[in-house]
Amino acid sequence: MKIKTKLTLGVGLLLILIILLSIVGARYMNALKSDTENILVANYNTLEYSRNMLLSLEDHSKDALMKFETNLQSQEKNITEIGEKDATAEVRNSFEIYKLNKSDSLVSGEIRKGIFKLMDLNMQAIQRKSEVAKATADDAVFWIAITGTMCFLIAFILLVNLPSNIANPIKELTESIKQIAAKKYSQRVHFESHSEFGQLAESFNTMAKKLEEYNSSNLAKLMMEKTRIETLINNMHDPVIGLDENLKVIFANEEAQKIIGIELTDIIGHYAQELAVKNDLLRTLIQDLVNKEPENISKAKPIKIYADKKEGYFEKETLHISITPTGEQAKQLIGHVIILRNVTEYKELDLAKTNFIATVSHEFKTPISSIKMSLQLLGNEQIGKLNEEQRNLLDSISDDTTRLLKITSELLNITQVESGNIQLAIVPSDPKEILHYAISATQTQADQKQIKFEVDCPEHISQIQADNEKTAWVLTNLISNAIRYSYDNSTVYLTIKEQNNKVHISVRDTGQGIAPQYKSKVFDRYFRVPGTKKEGTGLGLAISKEFIEAQNGQIKVDSEFGAGSTFTVTLNTLT
Repeated sequence: MKIKTKLTLGVGLLLILIILLSIVGARYMNALKSDTENILVANYNTLEYSRNMLLSLEDHSKDALMKFETNLQSQEKNITEIGEKDATAEVRNSFEIYKLNKSDSLVSGEIRKGIFKLMDLNMQAIQRKSEVAKATADDAVFWIAITGTMCFLIAFILLVNLPSNIANPIKELTESIKQIAAKKYSQRVHFESHSEFGQLAESFNTMAKKLEEYNSSNLAKLMMEKTRIETLINNMHDPVIGLDENLKVIFANEEAQKIIGIELTDIIGHYAQELAVKNDLLRTLIQDLVNKEPENISKAKPIKIYADKKEGYFEKETLHISITPTGEQAKQLIGHVIILRNVTEYKELDLAKTNFIATVSHEFKTPISSIKMSLQLLGNEQIGKLNEEQRNLLDSISDDTTRLLKITSELLNITQVESGNIQLAIVPSDPKEILHYAISATQTQADQKQIKFEVDCPEHISQIQADNEKTAWVLTNLISNAIRYSYDNSTVYLTIKEQNNKVHISVRDTGQGIAPQYKSKVFDRYFRVPGTKKEGTGLGLAISKEFIEAQNGQIKVDSEFGAGSTFTVTLNTLT
């Protein structure tokens, strides 16, 4: 139990008993007061009236009868005891007779007898009420004594235990601090874990443990390890820069010095923000750390750096270093490490691949177009009539040609994306018109499988900032995929919604859906869900993602395996 709780309970109970003692004392004091006042008012006054009446009988003056009458009337108003009323009435009757014949000594004796009877009744009442008052006083003494005894016991317990409960841990802690001051770091204290001293002991033990660790460490060993780490970092072929939690540069290898163009002596120990003012490369490297933005690895593009009289490409990776201090549970950030990996060779190979694909795709497009034109001439039977088998063969060749032409177009689009030369014509556009164009472009494909379109679009919708051609290409590709993966005689649901200055265009099918392990890969280039028998190059969704993100939009997929998929394109409205 915590010391604060102990104090609250002890002092609180003592306070309650003191209040109870006060209440008991006040109650019995009022009871004694009431009993005393009852004797004075009810009985003492009757004795006073009786004495005055006796004196009036002995007085033979003219005012004697008037005094007697006055006291008798007062007595008649002060009847409080049993039998007192009858005795008073007897006195009244005798007095009335006496007023008629003052010389009658017998009547005078009857009056005195009645008065003495009144006095006797009240004397007995006084004795009886005195006994009641005595009983009340005895009860008061008893309860006040019990309450006072309990107050004494609690106060005594607090007096004996409380100082030791507070002083002993402080004394033990003082001795332990003296031991720590004498460099005896193995000293520990153990108090009740639920009290304030328990928390203090835990903090003290943690401090002692850390001091013991620091004391047992070997400075020469630490210096050797530091030199070893610095040598390893300098021998790395990739530029490496180390920053502390305040973005002060604590180390940088020779490769980093070469590409940054600043001497190591002018880098180490300086804040990166100060260096970035005069160095564009360093400003780019620490931008996400200064702005405290999460690094998006999937969107990170190689950084083009000119160093050593040649151009190179580097991929940046930022490692955030956190540790859990001894005796604590929460992790603490202690610094960052920026690593630049030289990918110049891979970038050159990627550019060569992109150029090769672009050249080949462009060269393919002309003969494929010629083949398609020749097929149209054959289909028109201008050269000669075709039999059924020839026409089936011609249709098959036409389908393959169309597929080759589509693949060639996708390859050209992906080379445009990879080269970074996406040409956009961002204009205010009507999302309903773009969607209707995509529906018209895929209507024939839907009719072949007897698939219906269900469009949910508000009557009034804001215009969007978009490239009509590329956005229509994306929606056409999404609707075409929905038709391809839907069952015959099913429905494809198309929805347009506006929310928070954004327009969301959704394409939902009721096909097989995408397995959970593949959802994060559907936008990767050349990826196709394993096991599918549908045609495709695996480039359509990748190109769609690049086209939409180039317009500052987003594209995402929600899918439940066995219940279909929903692809949603989000674009900004006019502001």
